[in-house]
Amino acid sequence: MVLVFLLGGVGGQVLAILLGVVAGLILCRQPRDDSAEAVIGFRVRTWVSVTCLVVFAVLLFGLPLVVAVGGLGGGGVALFDAFYRAGALVFGGGHVVLPLLEAEVVAPGWVGTDAFLVGYGAAQAMPGPLFTFAGYLGALSTTGPGGIAGATIALIAVFAPGFLLLVGVLAFWDRFRRMPWAQAAMRGANAAVVGVLGAALYSPVFTSSAVTGPAALCLALVCFVLLVAWKLPPWLVVIVGAVGGVVGALASWW
Repeated sequence: MVLVFLLGGVGGQVLAILLGVVAGLILCRQPRDDSAEAVIGFRVRTWVSVTCLVVFAVLLFGLPLVVAVGGLGGGGVALFDAFYRAGALVFGGGHVVLPLLEAEVVAPGWVGTDAFLVGYGAAQAMPGPLFTFAGYLGALSTTGPGGIAGATIALIAVFAPGFLLLVGVLAFWDRFRRMPWAQAAMRGANAAVVGVLGAALYSPVFTSSAVTGPAALCLALVCFVLLVAWKLPPWLVVIVGAVGGVVGALASWW
């Protein structure tokens, strides 16, 4: 969390996770007993996995060059590149993608901060992964075709890295997950993700217009209790937060 706060952006997240891997190799060396776990039944040929990994890397490092050199596709390629990079650099929970998406679409001015936060709130009320938030951002983005076409490009781009990596590692996964050093590395990376998630809660949520003062903080705490302690469904908590925000705005106006 400290690294993400100090460095910010993609670099801080990647460095935090890499150092988490190193810490795991040092501190989490006790191997797990996976003898009782079933072997993955879905088989993928090695050449298919290698091809997917190559495509993943080519898109990750090649798309920025295409955008920088030609700016092809009327902004569509730039839009695909931004969301592909955000999806490729996420490790752990879906909320880790939030600061990455903000850096890709809010920082360059493609989507306004208020619109970003409204969409994030709506995404929290919907079932499914947070990655679907990309469709909303792609539809609103001033770069690219916008609308349904922009949403389609953003959704395909943000999910593509995960599918490529999934197929890319399946051919090697049964051997990899039994290696003690791999288990230790994954434990350290997962621990680092907890810190990245904590940083995402602070920025962009707390540092933006979402929590502007004591009243907004109290409303956030009430929503937290409703969600965690009372186990209310997320969509209902989002509605409570929205109503509370309107009431707070009217109270300050009067």
